[in-house]
Amino acid sequence: MPDHGYFANLIWQIADLLRGPYRPPQYERVMLPMTVLRRFDCVLALTKGKVLSEYEKRKDKLKGDALDRKLNAAAGQRFHNHSPLDFEKLLGDPDHIAQHLVSYIQGFSSEVRRIFEYFEFETEIEKMRVANILYLVVSQFRTVDLHPKQVPNNQMGLIFENLIRRFNELANETAGDHFTPREVIRLMVNVLFIHDDELLATPGTVRKLLDPACGTGGMLAEAQSYLRDHHPEAKLYVYGQDYNKRAYATAASDMLMKEVSHNDGGDNVRFGDSFIEDRFQDETYDYFLTNPPFGVDWKRQQTEIKHEHEKQGFAGRFGIGLPRVNDGSLLFLQHMINKFEPVRLSEHRHGSRLAIVFSGSPLFTGGAGSGESNIRRWIIENDWLEAIIALPEQMFYNTGIGTYIWIVTNRKDKQRKSKIQLLDARDIWTPGGSEESRRSLGDKRRHIASEQIDEIVRIYGCFENGKRSKCFENVDFGYTRVTIERPLRLRYRMTNDDKARFLEAFPELLDDVQAIDKELGRKPLCDWNSVWKRIADLLYERQSRWKRAERQCFCAIFTEKAPEAEPVKKNDRETGYEPDTELRDFENIPLTEDVDTYFDREVRPHVPDAWMDRGKDKVGYEINFNRYFYKYTPPRPLEEIDADLKKAEETIVRLLGEVTT
Repeated sequence: MPDHGYFANLIWQIADLLRGPYRPPQYERVMLPMTVLRRFDCVLALTKGKVLSEYEKRKDKLKGDALDRKLNAAAGQRFHNHSPLDFEKLLGDPDHIAQHLVSYIQGFSSEVRRIFEYFEFETEIEKMRVANILYLVVSQFRTVDLHPKQVPNNQMGLIFENLIRRFNELANETAGDHFTPREVIRLMVNVLFIHDDELLATPGTVRKLLDPACGTGGMLAEAQSYLRDHHPEAKLYVYGQDYNKRAYATAASDMLMKEVSHNDGGDNVRFGDSFIEDRFQDETYDYFLTNPPFGVDWKRQQTEIKHEHEKQGFAGRFGIGLPRVNDGSLLFLQHMINKFEPVRLSEHRHGSRLAIVFSGSPLFTGGAGSGESNIRRWIIENDWLEAIIALPEQMFYNTGIGTYIWIVTNRKDKQRKSKIQLLDARDIWTPGGSEESRRSLGDKRRHIASEQIDEIVRIYGCFENGKRSKCFENVDFGYTRVTIERPLRLRYRMTNDDKARFLEAFPELLDDVQAIDKELGRKPLCDWNSVWKRIADLLYERQSRWKRAERQCFCAIFTEKAPEAEPVKKNDRETGYEPDTELRDFENIPLTEDVDTYFDREVRPHVPDAWMDRGKDKVGYEINFNRYFYKYTPPRPLEEIDADLKKAEETIVRLLGEVTT
């Protein structure tokens, strides 16, 4: 029996018919829905007559879902087609093949019709009709036998995954939005299940996995493939959601073609925006895998998300806080943590594990007290962050930036409690876009080979300090942001220009200002505390009471900051000095340090008059990979640099000589 590669190549060759009306990145608009259509046609062939008979008997009595259920039962599948047409009959009327193909698709059950609506396939049918290639495409697909006896469900899934990967690689300018390189998924899946061999080897084990940004379903497929290879006795229900119509249609088709099992019925893959249309609300999962879009803003969903944060608090998904509106990555993480299975071993509830791909931004963006920092603090102080793996750059199709895999769980192993592992795999890579091809694919110029995946997983599992792995206490990533104040120092002096400015604002105070000018004179005075006391005493004698705005304006006009001046004391009811806001500074003091000791050691020797305003303390968390894995490279000796420069000069002189001669 031919393997899945044979059939994938056969279908791939049909795509050549599209050349001209379609550019290669657009081939998937036709080839994926046509592959789905041909598979369904083959699957339903044996029960076609029975379904048509049942349809004629029931069509006037039942409608909608009730009719679908009866016809699905007749077909022996989760879907059916009650059109009298099939691929053989479609070819019998070349002049009207477009009309008949649309009619044939309309004969499917509602779930399948919805998939083809999201594929927007009628648009492509019309485009192929106008280009006069529709009949050729349908006739070529007719020759591909995808009957289950010829191609079992697991093989069909592999064929479809193969095609999805190839077409997404062709469309590399947008592939990163909904397609994660296969080797990255394999690494994530291996790490996700690394501690669960005993659990998954238990006969009758049933587990659930969710990807809330599933794209074309690659992560769902790879997770099932892993369990199929390593724990065939376990059952993994996979679920996904996506708001990209074509991606959703592709993933939903894949699930149907594989006849993926449902947990208590319902759709495995659902369409909608996970932020504002949570299609899996109030459900919990054992595992999560996802690669949300990097740096995508959430302005469109901002009103609903803020409302949930403010009104529901921790009863909703975003109680701890919200990241900046120009990057919603951490919203996906909160969304999934909200669906964690609790750890209740007596009830056979073993908690959850999560693997998510991030750019570097969620590691450190946002200072103490910001939404991002509060989310990191919430995750780390709850001891949910197990590890972060730094991947090589140039691994994804539409970006060359560095990426990171976060492993988050509410059931850490005993040795990992209160600890976080950082694993630096940035230099573990092989040139080329994939193991099959040495050529670059868009921005993807590197890949991780199978043996390199094994190496990373081994380092992860050892949980030891080394060149590429470092293990830290949770508290090591936290700090207290302390406000450092310095006293305000003001020098008083009255001038004619300043007097005119003040009196322009408060002409009724002329007599008072004249009295102050006479009392204090025009000489600069460097102790504002004593100056104001003399002014206050003078005003009291004159029985003049200034308003607060008048006092503030007087101080602003007749004083200036001067480092040689005396510090300005607070009013009589308070102790200490007024802070100079322009000299205000902040110090991030590690949580592992005593704040007072750190201040006395690191700050006071350099700024003797500084003090801490502890009422403004904020706790923050950040993870800076470069800080922990920085490698110092000493500069080359000056002799070597001089020698290179001399050689370059000699080369330039020689070339100039050749030009002039």
